[in-house]
Amino acid sequence: MPLLSTFLLAFSMSCDAFAAALCKGAAIRRPSLKDALRIGLIFGVIEAITPVIGWLIGRSLAVYVEQWDHWIAFALLLLLGLHMIHEGLSKEVEDEGCTTPQSLPRLMLTGLSTSIDAMAVGAGLAFAGVNIVTTALAIGTATFVMATTGVMLGGVLGKMVGKRAEIIGGLVLIGIGTTILLDHTGYLG
Repeated sequence: MPLLSTFLLAFSMSCDAFAAALCKGAAIRRPSLKDALRIGLIFGVIEAITPVIGWLIGRSLAVYVEQWDHWIAFALLLLLGLHMIHEGLSKEVEDEGCTTPQSLPRLMLTGLSTSIDAMAVGAGLAFAGVNIVTTALAIGTATFVMATTGVMLGGVLGKMVGKRAEIIGGLVLIGIGTTILLDHTGYLG
């Protein structure tokens, strides 16, 4: 996968974590750099592991769906992208988790809940023949940076930016899925 696509994928996968980190930062009110780094590290590590798990699952199924792998990758990325856009456009405000204590188990659960999409993306990437180590490290690093930044900005920006980040991330996923499909069907040369 080209470097730009890897970067865009990593960014889009970190949008959920960024939105959750904004929420956590808003709940803390005046987060310290230590708080932000702790939350960023937890979210980043979890977000780096889940696409690898998805990739391993996808690789085990690749033999059975080899003729349609690019369609599967496209469909998974399209559905995840549409889901992120829907969540971003939703008027429902998700306050649950914003006022809860910042304990390690709760942070890990929040991190896991924001990385389920990365597991599905990992499964889709298995069909596209992507180097998952590089991709997972990029996703984990982007998530660490975005979540750390999100916590620090949380008190200032709150939920205002979170929804928009999900919409942008969803559009990026759809674009990557479309690129995979066009590349494998020969339309990108």
